Order: sequence, then C-alpha cells, then structure tokens
Amino acid sequence: MTRRLAEVAKKVGVSEATVSRVLNGKPGVSEPTRQAVLSALDVLGYERPTQLRGERARLVGLVLPELQNPIFPAFAEVIGGALAQLGLTPVLCTQTKGGVSEADYVSLLLQQQVSGVVFAGGLYAQADAPHDHYRLLADRNIPVVLVNAAIEHLGFPAVSCDDAVAMEQAWRHLASLGHERIGLVLGPEDHVPSARKLAAARALGDLPDEHVARAMFSLEGGQAAATRLIERGVTGIVCASDPLALGAVRAARRKGLHVPSQISVVGYDDSAFMNCTEPPLTTVRQPIEAMGRAAVELLNTQIGGSSVPAEELLFEPELVVRGSTAQAPRD
Repeated sequence: MTRRLAEVAKKVGVSEATVSRVLNGKPGVSEPTRQAVLSALDVLGYERPTQLRGERARLVGLVLPELQNPIFPAFAEVIGGALAQLGLTPVLCTQTKGGVSEADYVSLLLQQQVSGVVFAGGLYAQADAPHDHYRLLADRNIPVVLVNAAIEHLGFPAVSCDDAVAMEQAWRHLASLGHERIGLVLGPEDHVPSARKLAAARALGDLPDEHVARAMFSLEGGQAAATRLIERGVTGIVCASDPLALGAVRAARRKGLHVPSQISVVGYDDSAFMNCTEPPLTTVRQPIEAMGRAAVELLNTQIGGSSVPAEELLFEPELVVRGSTAQAPRD
C-alpha cells in the first residue's frame, strides 16, 4: 500500500497524504487533483478502491504513426504525463504497417466515448492522404489537437515546430562551414513539414532540383536518398528527421566517405541517443516538452467547454552542433 501511495504521488506530483485522502474518499482535495490521482491509478495498473470503481476515467486518444522513431515515444511521454496530471487517461494508438489504420483507431476511440484526441504525426500532414476520419471527429465536436504541420482547412488547432526556422538554422550552419553544394533528404512531396522545409531552403540559396531527394521516414529511406545526393556531388546533407540522417551517415560510409571530413550531415528532432551515435549527430532540436504541454493545454481547454482558435502555434527550434558536421572539403 505504501509503495502504491508513493508511486501515485510521484506520478501526479502531490503528497502521499493527498493520494490517501482521495483513495479513502475524504474531503479537502480539489476535483482536478482527485481526477489526476484516479487517472494515475489506471495508468500505473492499480485497481481503484471499490467505492470508486463506478467512476469512469476520462479517456484521451493519443495517436502516433510509429514508435521506431524515438521522437514519437518522447512526445507520448510528455503528452501522457501532462494528461495524467489533469485527470485524463491517455489511450495510446500506434499504427503498424498492415495493421490498424488511423481511421480504424478513430472509430475505436469514438466507441470508447473519448473526451478528445491528440495526433502527433499522422495523415493530416499529407495532402494526398485520406482525411474523412478527421471530418468525422469534427462533426461529432470531439476536441482535437494536431502536433506538427497539418494541411489547411481541417479546422483544428495545431502545435508545430517552425520548419522554416529549422531549415534556416541547418542551412546557415553548413554554409558557414563553407558548403556550397547542399542537398536535402525530405519526406514525400505531399508532406507539409517537408514542403515547408523545401520552400525555406529555396529562399536561402541555390538549390537545384537534383539536390532534393525524397524518402520514406526510415533509416533505409535516408540511406537510399542520401546515396543519390552523394553521387550528385553534394558535400552537406540536411535531413527531415534523425533516422533519415543516420541513414545518410551510413550511405556516406558505404561510399567509402568519412563523416564529417568529406560529407556533413544534419538531422532534425534531436531524439534520444543522437549524442551517442558515431559521430554524434548535429541536428535541429524540437522543443518537445513545451510543444507537448501546449497541445494538452489546448485540448483541456476544449474539453472544459471553451473554444480555442483553429490556428497553428509555432515553436522555435534549436540547432545542436555535434560531430557530424565540419568544414567543407576542398576540391
């Protein structure tokens, strides 16, 4: 019992005495705190006291496109923790290839009468993808928040890292090192964050079409795309995710080139362990903590019955310089 009190108290950020008052049905605890304690019990896998089992936890869907890219578990940790502190229980929905689709998850969440849904990466960022399930949520007046750039006209609030600023930081860093032939490894053409990065790069300097390579968001995709760029003579590569950047490093090595003395590589996200790679990855960091908490605040405001503007909040990224970038090689 003591261990349970300590774990729940730590999860919610309150004293063990407060947890005990909630579990024993005693007064003197605010309703948000009481809900947060009950939600923490659910999340940690503890049974609620008998007298409290009739109260259903408020559920929020957290829909992620994958878990292989470390950025998505990082968002899940921040968003899930912030939801639990508000007495909301996150329901993690992760898509798998050939498995449950995003639309299927939305149907399941609607059946569970969720209080809201947070999408952190998904089909809303692709212009040519199906979007009917988003309209279904809107028609049901389910509170929704999107994390990172969405297509227009969905009508949901969004929390995004500023792709244009991210590209500017990465591009100017490589240019300051003397790189003149810079290439980009981006996602599909209909991927909104990639389109924003491309537009920013074109505004910054000379970027021939052959210096732009498209890939699926995976290490293997990054390797294939970067191989094409290296064969076209680029000396610096800016990638739209850290896994793509790790693929670019591998591509350079397979070509017998050294990173960073012959090829410089910049990632995007600063996800877990990027400082432990060889070489440590120079990347542009998303402010995950601030973005995740802002997303939950927007969602909770809607759940509480207040409206929020259907606009995008842009958060400033930060260039993190490590060992995968260096002075451009002399011809």
